[in-house]
Amino acid sequence: MGVRFGISIPPTAAALEDVLDMTKTAEDAGLDLVGIQDHPYAPEFGDTFAVLGACLSATDRISVYPGVANMPLRRPSMLAKQAATFDLLSGGRFELGVGAGAFEDGIVAMGGPELKGRAALCALEEGIEIIRATWRPGRLVSVQGDEYTVQGIAGGPAPAHDMGIWIGAMGPRALDLIGRVGDGWVAPLPNWLPWERWRGAQDRIDAAARAAGRDPSGITRMAALPGAISDQSLRPRPRGNDPINGSAREWAEIIAALHKNARFDTFIYWPPGFDVDQVQRFARRVVPIAREMIGAAQPSEISPTGGSDRS
Repeated sequence: MGVRFGISIPPTAAALEDVLDMTKTAEDAGLDLVGIQDHPYAPEFGDTFAVLGACLSATDRISVYPGVANMPLRRPSMLAKQAATFDLLSGGRFELGVGAGAFEDGIVAMGGPELKGRAALCALEEGIEIIRATWRPGRLVSVQGDEYTVQGIAGGPAPAHDMGIWIGAMGPRALDLIGRVGDGWVAPLPNWLPWERWRGAQDRIDAAARAAGRDPSGITRMAALPGAISDQSLRPRPRGNDPINGSAREWAEIIAALHKNARFDTFIYWPPGFDVDQVQRFARRVVPIAREMIGAAQPSEISPTGGSDRS
């Protein structure tokens, strides 16, 4: 599969019509993916999976995914059932992103388990095993884990297409988990993982994949790109936790560099609020230039943030 582009949208309950409008705009403008953020404990958010269903119903071509599903509050056996059903209803337009949960206090406050560190990652791995097993019709699913256990349930239904499981994570052990069992990495925003650490994170995923006997090139790599697209030049280039704020060409240069040097193949724009104009700018101005630059193989001295490695 080639390079893909999409947007991320919060499921704000007071702006659900705007969520659908943004999704339809993304499809009409030729983008490939729409991600709906999942923070069930946030009082201003509606239910992510209900919103995903509405987005699928309102579109015909674009794929959608939870970015990423909070597994501690969504049991893996039910996640598997929901994901497969959405995929069947939409003719193969649903993808599954999962995570261990970023805000433990919110998870516990909603009645979820209190899991931290290694225990949270172990639970995530158990859940992924259950999801994959549940997608195999005609087999009994039995997984005995520390956090998740299923005993002799019948597998099925299977998704309409070969659905991967994309993992949202950033810690060293979590990156190792992606390399061992994940089908994709949903990289966090740069305010969580600074730009300069993205390439090293990719190297860690690759090493873990090879150690597990897997081909690292089969793992999807999704970069989260926050910021605004303007007619102004970006000076200086984004560093550390900075968002991107610059012209369409500068955005495209950064994307091409991330593809060349940090091996990202999927780029998800996080627009400022429900700004349809920004989505259209990304799709109609940034993406065509980025595709052209990626096809032309940008010079290796460009850093992941678009600057020079020699600086």
